[in-house]
Amino acid sequence: MNKQNKVIGILGGMGPEATASFYMKVIKETKVTNDQDHFRTIIDSNPQIPDRTEAILYKGPSPVPELIKTAENLKKAGATVAVMPCITAHYFYKDIANAVDMPIHHVLEGLNNYIKEVYPRVKKIGVLSTSATKETGLFQRYLEDKEILYPNESEQKNKVMQAIYGDNGIKQGNTGSEPKQMLLEVANRLIKEEYCDMIIGGCTEVELVLEAQDMSVPFIDPMRVAARDLAR
Repeated sequence: MNKQNKVIGILGGMGPEATASFYMKVIKETKVTNDQDHFRTIIDSNPQIPDRTEAILYKGPSPVPELIKTAENLKKAGATVAVMPCITAHYFYKDIANAVDMPIHHVLEGLNNYIKEVYPRVKKIGVLSTSATKETGLFQRYLEDKEILYPNESEQKNKVMQAIYGDNGIKQGNTGSEPKQMLLEVANRLIKEEYCDMIIGGCTEVELVLEAQDMSVPFIDPMRVAARDLAR
């Protein structure tokens, strides 16, 4: 499929700032010489999709009906391929993919291929993610031949989840020093004490505050990899 026929659909709203950030990544990863070289992109940022962590861990409302509805909206609008800029939502990937007649790029499968291609010698990977992603073992399921390490229980609750969901967290619109410092403290311990040779931003909010230059080991943003895959 050539660039003129390919229409990227972004199944967004989880959260809205992460959705906007992903669209910018698609733009940056697309090789162009003028405006017309970019992909047509349709964004449905649906903040009414129920919280994925609440659904998985605390029996909250399932996000699946709204995820399917949003994917169908993208298909009707002309999207030829969709992507979900939310890692935790990939727990429900098969439910959405089986319900919609449109390919949906699997971010974690793409990430696995990228790491095998670019960082084949990496063995121990630290993941900063929501508690739902941690508890469901999404990264262990899709990253082949890698040891996946997460923050300990206290760090996960009091630093990672506070950085993402807290009163002064990223989902509250704060991408300043406080959430960044909490995440960096956890990442640095995983590097120094658990000997992780890579850190992954396992939640789309994490990459809103952390950058590669913050780390002494490679820091991978799965959504930038996904944007790269789609642009290719």
